[in-house]
Amino acid sequence: MGVDCMETIVMETNAPEETFALGRKLGQESAPGQVYTLIGDLGVGKTVFTQGFASGLGVTGPVNSPTFTILQIYEDGRIPFYHFDVYRIADVEEMDEIGYEDCFYGDGVCLIEWADLIEEILPEKYRKVTIEKDLEKGFDYRRITIESV
Repeated sequence: MGVDCMETIVMETNAPEETFALGRKLGQESAPGQVYTLIGDLGVGKTVFTQGFASGLGVTGPVNSPTFTILQIYEDGRIPFYHFDVYRIADVEEMDEIGYEDCFYGDGVCLIEWADLIEEILPEKYRKVTIEKDLEKGFDYRRITIESV
């Protein structure tokens, strides 16, 4: 499954390690100029997925959600990794202040947590990753939908 040829893929994971591994696979397959959005409730595993994604890019340092800084840039992988967490964005204009366009349309790959809050400025094409829990299927069960938009 190459990242470029997919339309919609639904994966199920049953442990944080599996969610990490899926993120890692997408990170390994990602290319410069790609934008991934990451949607899911608090505590659903977005950070674990993102840590896997960064690992797949070859990022070696710690990766945490940049909730208060909005953007964290990692340049120690095979391509630059721009990790956004826009949960605390009050106005989409704040994204201009941090130079989001340089990231969205640059030579790296972007992953944007809570991207539904800034839909109006997302590029025309991106990959939407949605992580959902289903407690009836177990505490660690996750349904991860990856779709090309």
